[in-house]
Amino acid sequence: MTVRNPRLAPGACVLLAVLASACASVRPAPPPAPAPVRELEVTATAFNSTAAQTDANPTVTAFGLHLRPGMRVVAVSRDLEAMGLTVGKRIRIDGLDGDWEVGDRMDERWTRKIDVYFGNDVDAAKQWGKRRVRIHW
Repeated sequence: MTVRNPRLAPGACVLLAVLASACASVRPAPPPAPAPVRELEVTATAFNSTAAQTDANPTVTAFGLHLRPGMRVVAVSRDLEAMGLTVGKRIRIDGLDGDWEVGDRMDERWTRKIDVYFGNDVDAAKQWGKRRVRIHW
């Protein structure tokens, strides 16, 4: 049995049915595109968790992270932190394998600089030295 609405003009039910089926086929908007990968050329040095290179508590970073040899951690200058390289952010460093995690903050005097953690391997840190690298995040 078809129930008719006395307020609708003849044929209006057909029009409503067509509109309803058209609305059912509308797809939701696609998800937003991922944020573009940022990259920047910076000066990179190396550091170790030794009292001679930092302070009396060389295994604790400015963010409170407890360093252990083998961790892939970098310290960043504060201008890089302002660009989004905050604690826990993963970056790639040209010339080094894998991902590295922001885990420390450098003194205010540095700009466009990262410090790569080499655990207790002072010789590897010296071999790395100071160089210009491109980072990606």
